[in-house]
Amino acid sequence: MNDRFAEAARPKVVPPLHPNFLSAALWNRAFREAARQHSVAVPLVIGLERADGSVSRYETTIFPSEHSLFRVSLRYAERLVKSLLWMRGGYKIIVGGPDKVGKYIKNAYSPRGSRSFDAGLMSTAYDKRFAVEITAPNAVPPAQEKTRPLGRHLDGYRIGFDLGASDRKVCAVVEGESVFTEEVPWDPRNQTDPAYHYHQIMSGLHQAASYLPRVDAIGGSAAGIYIDNKAMVASLFRGIPKELFKKTIRKMFLRMHKEWKVPLEVVNDGEVTALAGSMSLNSNRILGVAMGSSQAGGYVNDRGNITGWLNELAFAPIDYHEQAPADEWSGDNGCGVQYFSQQAVFRLALAAGISLDETLVAVDKLKAVQDLLGRGDERARLLFETIGCYLGYGVAHYADYYDMAHVLILGRVTSGEAGPTIVEKAREVLRADFPDLAGRLTLHLPDEESRRVGQAVAAASLPVIEKEER
Repeated sequence: MNDRFAEAARPKVVPPLHPNFLSAALWNRAFREAARQHSVAVPLVIGLERADGSVSRYETTIFPSEHSLFRVSLRYAERLVKSLLWMRGGYKIIVGGPDKVGKYIKNAYSPRGSRSFDAGLMSTAYDKRFAVEITAPNAVPPAQEKTRPLGRHLDGYRIGFDLGASDRKVCAVVEGESVFTEEVPWDPRNQTDPAYHYHQIMSGLHQAASYLPRVDAIGGSAAGIYIDNKAMVASLFRGIPKELFKKTIRKMFLRMHKEWKVPLEVVNDGEVTALAGSMSLNSNRILGVAMGSSQAGGYVNDRGNITGWLNELAFAPIDYHEQAPADEWSGDNGCGVQYFSQQAVFRLALAAGISLDETLVAVDKLKAVQDLLGRGDERARLLFETIGCYLGYGVAHYADYYDMAHVLILGRVTSGEAGPTIVEKAREVLRADFPDLAGRLTLHLPDEESRRVGQAVAAASLPVIEKEER
């Protein structure tokens, strides 16, 4: 990493327990400004093509191959592509720019390259062979984004569920009002038998159904990539062998649809976070960020629709320091999951000198840290203020890619006093380093009930109930 840009990216609000944090938003800003001012800067256009024919396009500038900062340009391009890939998704990356940049990206996403994990998951998600195409900037196809309305259906008797890695939530909803909610701890990631997941979810649905005179529709929210109610990629089921996953889990929700005989829809939990925000605020242009066992993201555009983007922010890097914490699944450094999740809490607890009982399950370890905060423990306060710094700089990074006026913060990590502590520190970051953004962007923290079960309630609104099915 070039010291010139690292120095320019030094945060004005340093995370108390992570002093070497290197903000992606600040570093990118310094790089882009230097490139824009350079007379020989060259265009770089990144295209991402998805299986439905939609295309995303991002234009920027870098230093030419003969420039002394070209190696830094390679780093910038690699991190840019990584962010775009997980925010917007695609089975094909189109690199429009210097040939050396294209080859660098192609090598990174090759079967033995540094980003082979990302290429493999995208191939699985879109059920197409992953590819990197190198071309001229003006040959990158124009953007062709597709959007569709999501949820907001409140009629009838509905069940909503939200599947996290530590607990599963379910609610019964009557004409838009919740009449029953339940949270049940579970351990899906360490289970190798798909019957465990099926029966756990069905148990929650039957429990909710017992509070309704009938069930008209079921909506679900879950971590992972879901296309047409099929689980394409999901860390919740990482313990299940690949072939068994394809045979049983991929079509599990289609099986449930047939058994319940009512409209059923399952989408990514981040999308439901954004939907919950849009419904509660009666507004659009919302980015939802859910901090739980992992990080989820979702986006509602200016028309209140969702895009065809992935919004898998857990894998999007926000820290460019070369020794940034590594994601245990992908192996990459500085990605959101290590900053906006229970994993962040446990990592920072060590730095804060907080000893956690390793015999406890993750959700109880998190509660132990939050209880310390509630009792005024200074170490816990510094921990959640550090996550608040992450959030401020992370939101500024996301603002480079999303047109947003609101950010909704949800998830178990924000429970109790942790949520206000995190959000207030994030606001401080925005005021200090991004005053223009602070003036046009609002961070929202729902009430305690909405933070914990709001996604399940919003999920219930997903399916459309056809009149003849009533």
